Amino acid sequence: MNLKNIYEGWKNHLLPREDMKELINTVSKERLDICRACPFNSINAKKTGYKSVRIDEHCTDCGCSLIPKTKCLSCSCPQNKWEAELTPEQEKEIDNEEEI
Repeated sequence: MNLKNIYEGWKNHLLPREDMKELINTVSKERLDICRACPFNSINAKKTGYKSVRIDEHCTDCGCSLIPKTKCLSCSCPQNKWEAELTPEQEKEIDNEEEI
């Protein structure tokens, strides 16, 4: 994951745009349901011997913290379990709106 995506996920988690809150929360819930059933979820992986000092729920494949990762509308799952919600064009449009 690149820094722009990490920033987007944390921004959407901590300070979501008012007009996008419902979409972000709906998408995140759907994605978290998928992630929580996945063997790459750190909670599930620990049951099969995965060791980590991290206390956050994260993906053992990409290493991302799952709460912000699932709120990044430009992100997709590295295991192809869910896709990005925004096209690059939509992402650019939103970025331009935020600059105004």
